[in-house]
Amino acid sequence: MTSLPAGSSATRPVPPTATYRLQLQPEFPFAAAGRAVPHLAGLGISHLHLSPVLEAVPGSTHGYDVTDHRSVRAELGGEEGLRALAATARAHGLGLVVDLVPNHMAASPTHNHALRAVLGEGPDSPYARWFDIDWRAGDGRLLLPVLPARLPEVRDRLRVSDGALHLDGQEFPLRPGTEGLPLDELLDAQWYRLGWWRLARTELNYRRFFTISELIGVRVEDPEVFEATHAKIVELVRDGVVEGLRIDHPDGLADPQGYLDDLAAATGGRCWTVVEKILTGPETLPAAWPVAGTTGYDALHRVDGVFTDPDGTEELTGVYRDFTAKAGDRGGHWEATGRRAAYEVVGHDLAAETAALTRLAERICAADPALRDHAPWALRTAIRELLVRVPVYRSYRTGGEEVLTPEAARGAKAAFAVPEEAAAVDVVRDLALGLRGDGPEHRSFRARFAQTSSALRAKSVEDTAFYRYVPLLSANEVGGDAGRPAVSVEEFHAYCGRISRDWPDTGTVLTTHDTKRSADVRAGIAVLSQCPRVWAELLAEVAGVPAPDPHVAWTAWQTAFGFGAPDPERLGPAILKSVREAGLRTSWTEPDAGYERAVAEFAAAGPGRIPLRAASEAAFALEPHIRAHALGALLTQLTMPGVPELYQNTERAYRALVDPDNRAPFAVGPDDDHTALVRAALKLRRERPEVFAAAGSYTPLTAEGPAAAHCLAFARSAEVVTAVTRLPLRLGEAGGWQDTELVLPEGRWADVLDGVREFTGGAATELKLAELFAERPVALLARIDG
Repeated sequence: MTSLPAGSSATRPVPPTATYRLQLQPEFPFAAAGRAVPHLAGLGISHLHLSPVLEAVPGSTHGYDVTDHRSVRAELGGEEGLRALAATARAHGLGLVVDLVPNHMAASPTHNHALRAVLGEGPDSPYARWFDIDWRAGDGRLLLPVLPARLPEVRDRLRVSDGALHLDGQEFPLRPGTEGLPLDELLDAQWYRLGWWRLARTELNYRRFFTISELIGVRVEDPEVFEATHAKIVELVRDGVVEGLRIDHPDGLADPQGYLDDLAAATGGRCWTVVEKILTGPETLPAAWPVAGTTGYDALHRVDGVFTDPDGTEELTGVYRDFTAKAGDRGGHWEATGRRAAYEVVGHDLAAETAALTRLAERICAADPALRDHAPWALRTAIRELLVRVPVYRSYRTGGEEVLTPEAARGAKAAFAVPEEAAAVDVVRDLALGLRGDGPEHRSFRARFAQTSSALRAKSVEDTAFYRYVPLLSANEVGGDAGRPAVSVEEFHAYCGRISRDWPDTGTVLTTHDTKRSADVRAGIAVLSQCPRVWAELLAEVAGVPAPDPHVAWTAWQTAFGFGAPDPERLGPAILKSVREAGLRTSWTEPDAGYERAVAEFAAAGPGRIPLRAASEAAFALEPHIRAHALGALLTQLTMPGVPELYQNTERAYRALVDPDNRAPFAVGPDDDHTALVRAALKLRRERPEVFAAAGSYTPLTAEGPAAAHCLAFARSAEVVTAVTRLPLRLGEAGGWQDTELVLPEGRWADVLDGVREFTGGAATELKLAELFAERPVALLARIDG
């Protein structure tokens, strides 16, 4: 086993100026990425950001199902291919950032070497410490929910050969000495129990990723496990192959800060590191974490929000409620919908996780004379009621009292009819906050409560409520606030000022491999916040296409409007996924075949066939406003504080829907106005890195005049100015820019988007916005007088 080098996390690595995310897969391996390097270098990026590169399940199109941390994925070209890509990138002035998956591995007995050892050797295996397995819950056996039906129905298909049990291409190792037993005895003699896949929801006794039983959690908090799972990545960092790391789902870890401290020490401070931490509302990244910042969903929310009309959104919500007639907690009102979804997920999808927490609480109470006589049902109820009241993804080492508040405890106690039994809430809250001791099971409960909390938040908000409450689909992205999607200019400036001061090297994104809709699709939808009546009229025009219900009609037509053109092969699967995730009429695990057939037929006959954005003069007239939003959001993200990331193909207009649609292999396409803007902005970032990287380098600029609210402008280190048009439809309705003016900082300024125009700054010189935005709805200016 390779030893990890010691190092200091105090070293501040040189951050990228901009990154470009590539989705690697067998159809787009390292060699293909290498061929794309000249094009990508020409955009002005400094680093390629690669999806996970370690060995994964064969054929995986994403790489998050890691099977072996010891080697680089052979299907992508292996370590030789990765090192060759790094050399090609370096020859073009680029470095590599790699997506690292510390929380989970594929739960594949066939491909996961560590899990295979545990299945054959049981709890005495040296690999048993890798996974959170509750052996007592399974009577000493690990449940493998891998059978397509109940065991008696597939028993005759089981075969024993070569020291393994085989079923439909799956292979399970046998416990030594059991090979010659009759089949039924052999099955009972294993360290695992083969079970119907539907048993996972209630019977699972290992920690998984969210509700995905095919991904088993990894205990990187164990030093030996950390070393074994990170040796190869650390070697690649040490050799200069990898210069940055994106940490996938840190909230799934037992101790995120402890893990990040270990990672910083292991890499010797060589890496620019960002974490996929989803911040909720005003929540901020823990200051003690030794990272550069987040992957950028908090920036996405602010950028999208500042281009969303708050008044129009409120009116649009009224239209939505009238059209869908949804009950308040089933899509009619955001807070009620979110709370109901949380109860459903914690009681159904996460039943195995709440059961595991209940068992831990029972054991702790039984061992402590001061905590005895709390009934299991009371502990289970307290756990459930507190989990649904966690307002963020999870709590950490410090600040837990601000997450699990006394108010939350009082709300949880309302579920009890007898006040004395409600005392279980205080016990569970204390355990979750680490106030009842620091023994192994106390620490385990504290970690598992936080891990379950993050899974609950993700599944109930991102994957359920965001598909039920849909007045404005552009707001329903990770880190977003569907109940309050608009962000004021003042809020945006305050956010950027704080990021510039506290996390100047954090990541920013507009589109990722996980966004439900690409930035350009969201721009098409968000413009509807400026014209709710136009949207209502469009819906009336297509009312003749029968839909299974108003909710799916609203969702599907709005998705199609944002997408921009009929495409049944892409729209159909996205619409079907939306109704399954919503779980109102059908779901992934309890599908309603008749309803899904009706959805598919509607999608093909309506949104997949009718060009909605050209359906009327009013709809077609929105195209320039959609373009203004798309360009404004892009330029804002590329020049605001932080390190901007471009997702593959977004250097040009890119319309993509939820995965797997947005994970198609990279392909070079024709340049457009997006491309010109990207090249201009990233060229500035590469030529003047100190302008953008300096802490506190962000200065809001405020326009003056009747249309001032429609201009978002800021300066970076008094060297670069970004100015963009916001809410252009409302601007036009109000009479345009008229005499609205913007005062530039002192100096001479050149418009880098056209390379011709020059302007003079200073308090005595006011620039007419009608002149600045005469050719395009955005402007990027660079100071040229030294």
